[in-house]
Amino acid sequence: MEIYNDKGVDLLDSSALCDAGVIAACAPSADEPPKKLSCTESAETGAMMVRGLTQHPVRDLNEALELLYAGDLQRSVRATSMNSVSSRSHCIFTVVLEERDQTAIRRSKFNLVDLAGSERIGRTGAEGKALDEAKHINSSLHFLEMVIVSLQQRQQHIPYRNSMITWVLKDALGGNCKTAMVATVNPDSADTDECLSTCRFSQRVRCIQNSAHQNTELDLEKCVAALQRENQQLKSQLANEDQLGTRGLTPSEQQQVLAAVAEFLEAGRDPAPPPCQLNGSGPQLYLRAQLALSVCRQVVAKPCHSCGALPLLRRGGSFAEHLELCDLLEKE
Repeated sequence: MEIYNDKGVDLLDSSALCDAGVIAACAPSADEPPKKLSCTESAETGAMMVRGLTQHPVRDLNEALELLYAGDLQRSVRATSMNSVSSRSHCIFTVVLEERDQTAIRRSKFNLVDLAGSERIGRTGAEGKALDEAKHINSSLHFLEMVIVSLQQRQQHIPYRNSMITWVLKDALGGNCKTAMVATVNPDSADTDECLSTCRFSQRVRCIQNSAHQNTELDLEKCVAALQRENQQLKSQLANEDQLGTRGLTPSEQQQVLAAVAEFLEAGRDPAPPPCQLNGSGPQLYLRAQLALSVCRQVVAKPCHSCGALPLLRRGGSFAEHLELCDLLEKE
């Protein structure tokens, strides 16, 4: 886009690209006024947006350069006494980069700005329309310098809204950004004053200090898809574990459990670990051990048929002796 007389103009709309030969054909546009561009600030992120400005996706560097050259051909230029192709507007070429991974999106924005040089009316001899253009160029550069001085001095109020160039470049000056300036000077002694002014302006820009950080945000669609995949995997794992749990113990494993229970009841002590370990590991072993424990509880929980005592409550002697004693008491 270019900022001509403090108004935004889209240099890459369909008619401009058609005139530059970038696209083969376009709809006929008879003396249509250029689209009006306006600056707005996002209520959520605070980032600056230019409404009405076209965006063109590109696949490689050559396509990006083609758009840059096409826009440069549409810029406003005029011959003056000092320059035969003097730029009469500021130009901004914005490149937006986006990187996506499994769950996050990272975005970067490069604002390449070509500022029109300030003019001394006494030297250029500008009149009429050229004079109006020079006034707007000088005033916009003055407001840009005011913003840079305010940022350098860390003032509480930054006058971004004084001109369109400062309003559009708000993110590129005092926002989450890094700012660099390239200045061109003329070694001719006749241009010493302009060169010194340019160097002072560059020095102020150099003093701007910003703390830039990555623009990263979550990709909600990919996050939801990842959570759904994880949920499905957990459901499948639980289903496999349930199938293992319902298989039960083999006959040999049941004999091992019953032998350990009998040893506990006869000796009045905790059973020793079985000589043969159950097959499996992790969740499978845990489920099969739970089944073995349930068998132990079924056997141990059978009370005495005479007094109702439980074997686990009589740890001092043999439970078989207890049963014999209860039988004698019943006979007597």
